[in-house]
Amino acid sequence: MVSSCFSLHHPLHQGIHLHPKIPLRLSGHPTTSLVQFTSRSSFAHLARHCICSGSAAMARSGQSYPIPKPTDPDYFEPDPTLTNDDLRPTTASERTFSGWEMASLWIGLVVGVPSYYLAGSLVDLGMAWWQGIATVVAANAILLVPLILTGHPGARYGVPFPVLARSSFGVRGAHVPTLLRALVGCGWYGIETWIGGEAIFLLLPGSLKQSALSQTWPWLGTSPLEFACFIAFWLAQLTIVLKGMEGIRQLEKYSAPILIALTSCLFAWAYVKAGGLGHMLAMSSKLSSSQFWALFFPSLTANISFWATLALNIPDFTRYAKSQRDQVVGQAGLPLFMGLFIFVGLAATSSTEAIFGRVISNPIQLLGQIGGLATTVLAILGISLATITTNIAANVVAPANALVNLNPSWFTFRRGALITALVGIAFQPWRLLQSSESFVYTWLVGYSALLGPIGGIILSDYYLVRNTELSIKDLYTLSPYGAYYYSGGCNLVAMASLVVGILPVIPGFLQKVGALYAIPDAFVVIYNNAWFFSFFLAGFLYRVLSSFSGKSRKSLPYDPLLPT
Repeated sequence: MVSSCFSLHHPLHQGIHLHPKIPLRLSGHPTTSLVQFTSRSSFAHLARHCICSGSAAMARSGQSYPIPKPTDPDYFEPDPTLTNDDLRPTTASERTFSGWEMASLWIGLVVGVPSYYLAGSLVDLGMAWWQGIATVVAANAILLVPLILTGHPGARYGVPFPVLARSSFGVRGAHVPTLLRALVGCGWYGIETWIGGEAIFLLLPGSLKQSALSQTWPWLGTSPLEFACFIAFWLAQLTIVLKGMEGIRQLEKYSAPILIALTSCLFAWAYVKAGGLGHMLAMSSKLSSSQFWALFFPSLTANISFWATLALNIPDFTRYAKSQRDQVVGQAGLPLFMGLFIFVGLAATSSTEAIFGRVISNPIQLLGQIGGLATTVLAILGISLATITTNIAANVVAPANALVNLNPSWFTFRRGALITALVGIAFQPWRLLQSSESFVYTWLVGYSALLGPIGGIILSDYYLVRNTELSIKDLYTLSPYGAYYYSGGCNLVAMASLVVGILPVIPGFLQKVGALYAIPDAFVVIYNNAWFFSFFLAGFLYRVLSSFSGKSRKSLPYDPLLPT
């Protein structure tokens, strides 16, 4: 996926170039093996040893290097079950994401049918246009804080989310948060792919769409024709998914200007056809004051949940950022991007009543009404591009890396991405999108109860317990003496905090899906604020229990070769 060769540059060690294949003795292997592990921490001792032994000239001349011995203080054995080329820290040459490219990533993520649909859902539930926009902007401004905070260790240490999770959950316990994040990503992958399949369905001849193949099969929940379009788009995405992170970076970089142009065209069309924005501006709230506030908080939670997935695994991207400044600047525009696109979505939705005599909140159906082959094809290509850019970046990287972390010796990014796509089908996304209420209250709010406590625990560990200091070598070792081995590789404090953060939300979720009919009002309030409640409860509990367990502020040696 990424280049395995790099040059190590540091003011203390100028001119020393380390080959990525350094002979290291692996656990369980009696003989010396070649390991492609490029962590700067693992090479810190080797660089110093080369200088102290007068072997700098030997390094420059391309001769062999001294092999670190197990008796050396900084000797490091990366466990082969914890690392491969997709999990190791990124090198300086691989950190190519500028602030613009990070911003392009977010533009590609924001401009999509789910964001458009989210805006329409809020208005459909009774909000005024400005209330819907204000809710979305407020949610994304709040979410920007954990996004930047979680992105910091990715940019500083070059590690992906599954490796970062080892710090708080343990080298083995990290499978729990990464697989929970992967599960949500698979569901979103299915939703986005279904939307892309709808775009293909729109291009089909009218005679075919009116045939028996377009009739719904009860056991399937959709028609075989729509399901075939879903599978066709599913297959088309794989060609990009299998190219790895570099392919994703190029796709996001060059698609952002195209998506901005297409969004501007949609807004211009709605403005001209409807004779201005009067219809949107005239849309007033259908809710009383008490009804609005009852709707506002679950809607705020749902909007936070919309990108709470990325707020967890954002290190998967910031590890490729050139600097901390690039990752912060690149992400700072998220509230603005979401606000502008939501405004366009609401403007287009409100204009449909004046143009077609009825409100059309689904952009796919709207394109079908616009008509004209050239316009339809261009619009479908735009929707397909928007769907692919969002789906691949937001919903493939995290699940694929989670599976790689589960078994690095067998899983690769490509295999993980393929399994993610397969599980996405099993989610039956056409059922999740049946109504605004099921999309907002059941799906978005429901999974926030899983992601909120994970984010709270990881940030509490990184900032409050460890003061942003991580031992890279301990993140990749199963040694019982490692800083993140805890109890058999699992941090029981993190697991307990995760369970406590999730449990109070379960009654409200069961009521939403119809499993419970009557619950105390307190559980309703907790569910409507699921992300906030679980995030702060789990984070606070983790900090308190960590102080009692003696893991707080463990002193770690400073590695001068880590990026600053």
